[in-house]
Amino acid sequence: MVGGIMVFGRILDKIRLHAEGKLPTGYHLGIIAGKRTFDDRVCRLLGVSFAALSARVLEGGSDDEVLEWCLQNGQRPDAEHIEIFNGFMTKRGWRDAASNGLEEQKAEAGLGHRADIVTFFDLMDTEEGRAA
Repeated sequence: MVGGIMVFGRILDKIRLHAEGKLPTGYHLGIIAGKRTFDDRVCRLLGVSFAALSARVLEGGSDDEVLEWCLQNGQRPDAEHIEIFNGFMTKRGWRDAASNGLEEQKAEAGLGHRADIVTFFDLMDTEEGRAA
């Protein structure tokens, strides 16, 4: 987390890795037309476009400096909005409109119907070698 916002630091890392040609295969970066990605949701929370965020990240600076730029150039969510956002993100895929997409991504990752993977965060943890 950066500034208490889940996923923000991960997105910055993906932007940097992509620019270096080191983003691992299978990692998604940015916006997908017609779908709501985590990258898209963070940008909407902060009121900045993904293109503008990417450009700012590539200018350099720490994660905290990039977040401050977002807060100055987009919108500043209050503590309650951040709490709601984080709660939503941690549960995404569990008994909601994204459940089918989670099952599809589990299958694509060769994880079948594992019962211990019930959210997209669980899937990311599992794919990256952390316990779900």
